[in-house]
Amino acid sequence: MTATRPEATVVELIGHDVIEEFCSRVYAQTRLSGDGPAVWRHQRMDAGSFALASIEQSTNMEFSVEPLYSVAAFRSATMRLELTRDGVQHRFAPGDLQLTAHPDRPYATRMQHGRLDTCVLGLELLSRVAATAPSRRPSPIRFTSLEPRSTTMAAQFWATRSHIADLLANPDAAASPLIVADSANLLAAVTLATFPNSTLVDPTIEDRHDAHPDTLRRAIAFIEANPHRDISIADIAAASFVTVRAVQLAFQRHLDTAPLAYLRRVRLACAHRDLVAGYPDRTTVTKIAVRWGFANASSFAAYYRAAYGVLPSHTLRERD
Repeated sequence: MTATRPEATVVELIGHDVIEEFCSRVYAQTRLSGDGPAVWRHQRMDAGSFALASIEQSTNMEFSVEPLYSVAAFRSATMRLELTRDGVQHRFAPGDLQLTAHPDRPYATRMQHGRLDTCVLGLELLSRVAATAPSRRPSPIRFTSLEPRSTTMAAQFWATRSHIADLLANPDAAASPLIVADSANLLAAVTLATFPNSTLVDPTIEDRHDAHPDTLRRAIAFIEANPHRDISIADIAAASFVTVRAVQLAFQRHLDTAPLAYLRRVRLACAHRDLVAGYPDRTTVTKIAVRWGFANASSFAAYYRAAYGVLPSHTLRERD
């Protein structure tokens, strides 16, 4: 999967017909009704496989929405709303987190004036990341509840969503395909962890049998040939001709690490190479870190110092 550079848009829409047309075009076929003049402000960061949006509206409105065929989570900032799905009405207050509806089912909502924040993820992204779980049932993902597992998990989900929104507001980070891809994977992973679903089962005997040194060698060769690409553990497993669980067990059994931790180590070595070859008047530590998927400067510095014994800034400025 190729990461899409996020596109930020802000629009202010006036009138029910205009808002209805916009929602039908951007989300799913929508029918809208309401009283009085309607003003809708929509701010969106669209990264292709996922999108983050905030909605502010000036009056109460009712929406009937056809299936999204994607997974949408919402959290009210200041808005109260009623959501009807599968014939059951639910009421939500500011701070509540839910999935809007099952991806293949319609829903209706009555939204009062105020602000609502959302996170929309493509089913392909979720399926791809679900395959990285310790075990993966070979069937489509099905959410067994639209409510978070706990208030703690709900808080973690929204903290992740907020972190990614802040991260992608940085033009350097948003321009990095690796950081955008990692953001997508992280957001999908926390969604699968937060909302109960059908993705996990016990490991198989075949998984354990396939976790042998040949699997590890194939996986390492693939990682070391592709650190510049957006690769997932599912890609590593496919290149090794085994299941995701088998490749995870191979790394754990023979290297006492995880495949993605090994990928990070390889990318760190690539960053080290660029720092050694770089000139301080032509590049920066931050640009090199972002190039190799390290969005957080302090985390990159900590990883680098643990591996090479000095700060990355020391390597960049030290030349013969």
